[in-house]
Amino acid sequence: MAATSFHFRAITPDGKVRTGSLTAETQKLVASELRKQGLTPVYVGLAPKQGFRFELPKWGGARRKNVLFFTQELSTLLNAGIPLDRALQITSELTEQSQFRTVVMDVLRTLKGGKTLADSLATHPDYFSELYVNMVRAGEASGSLATIFERLAEFERTRDDLRNYIIGSMVYPGLLSAVGLASITILMYFVVPRFASVFESGHLKMPLPTKIMIEVSNALRAYGWIAAAAIVAALSAFQAYIRTVKGRLWWDSTRLKLPLLGDALRKAETSRFARAMATLIANSVPLVQAISISRAILTNRRIANSLEIVSTGVKRGEGIAVPLRRTGQFPPLAAHLLTVGEETGKLDAMFLRMADIYETETRNSIKRFTSLFEPLIILIMGILVGALILSMLVAITSINEVAG
Repeated sequence: MAATSFHFRAITPDGKVRTGSLTAETQKLVASELRKQGLTPVYVGLAPKQGFRFELPKWGGARRKNVLFFTQELSTLLNAGIPLDRALQITSELTEQSQFRTVVMDVLRTLKGGKTLADSLATHPDYFSELYVNMVRAGEASGSLATIFERLAEFERTRDDLRNYIIGSMVYPGLLSAVGLASITILMYFVVPRFASVFESGHLKMPLPTKIMIEVSNALRAYGWIAAAAIVAALSAFQAYIRTVKGRLWWDSTRLKLPLLGDALRKAETSRFARAMATLIANSVPLVQAISISRAILTNRRIANSLEIVSTGVKRGEGIAVPLRRTGQFPPLAAHLLTVGEETGKLDAMFLRMADIYETETRNSIKRFTSLFEPLIILIMGILVGALILSMLVAITSINEVAG
C-alpha cells in the first residue's frame, strides 16, 4: 500500500493543540506514531487541500452535528486525562463554527463561575437536551464523567445515523414526485396550449382525448393560482392546528395508523426510548426519573403520553415491563425483553439490546415502505404523463389525416 500524507490534530501532555501532517500507509499507523510521541490524537484524516477549511455543516442538522462534535472531543480529552476546564478550552479552539464556539466558551465561563458542568450546559437548552444534562449530572455525581461522554457520544452518533437513514430513504421518492409534477405542469402550461391554438386556427375537430387535455390545461391556467393559494392556506391551517396540544395528539395518533409508515414510526420511537433508557440506567439514574427524561426526547406525543402509565406503574412497584405492555403503544417484544431484564437484573443491557433490535427493524420497515412507495409513484406519474403524450399523439395524427 502506498504511503499517504495524513493531516492530524493532537493534544500535547500539557494540554496544547498541535496540528501537522505525517506520511504513513494508514490512519491507524499515524495515530500510533502520535501516541509514541506522547501526543493524544484528536483527528487523523487526509491532508486538506490548499485553501480548504474544515467547517461543520451549516445546513439543517448542524446543531446536532455540533453537539456530537463537542461530545466526541470531550470524551477523547477527558479519557486522555485532560482537566475539564482545559478540555473545554481546547474544544472551543477546535470548534470552527463560530456560533457554537460562543456556546462552548459560555459553558466554560459559567463553569469557572462556580456552577457544575451539568448546570452550565443547562443554560443552553437549544443545544443540550434534558437527557444530555442529566447524564452529565449523573457522571459528575459518580466521578465517571469521561465514561459518560463516551456513552453520550455513542448515543448521539447512533441517533443521528438513524435519523439520516430515514431522511435519506425518503429523498428519492420525494425527488421523483417533484420531477413528475414539474413535468406535468410544464406540459399543461406551455405545450398543450400550442396544440389548442393549432386546432382553433384551423377550425379542426378535436379528438376527445385532446379536448379533455386542453380543457384541463385551460382550467389549470385560469384557476391554478387559486388552487395553489388554497393549498398553501390549507397547509398553513393544518400546521397551526397540529401545533396545538389536541392537534398534535391527533396527528401523532393518525401517523401511527398509516400502513407500513406507522409501523416504522413506532419502531423508531421505541428504539429512541430504549437507547435513552439504557444510557440513563447504566449511569445510575433512578428509573422513574429516567422514564421522565426519555419521555421528553420522544417526538410522538401519543407514545410519549403513554409513558405516564409506565411511570405510575413503576411507582406502584409493578416494575416496568407490565405497565409498558399495558400502554399498548410499544411492540409486544419490547415488554418481553424488559421482563427478562428485570428477572436477570440486567435492565440496562436489555434496553440496549431492545434499542439495537428496533433500530434494525426501523430500517427494514423503511425499506419495505420505500420498496412499495417508489413503484407506486412511478406508476402514477407514468399514467399521467402517458395520458398526456397519448392525447398529443392523437392530436398530431388527427392533424396529419386532415392535411392528407
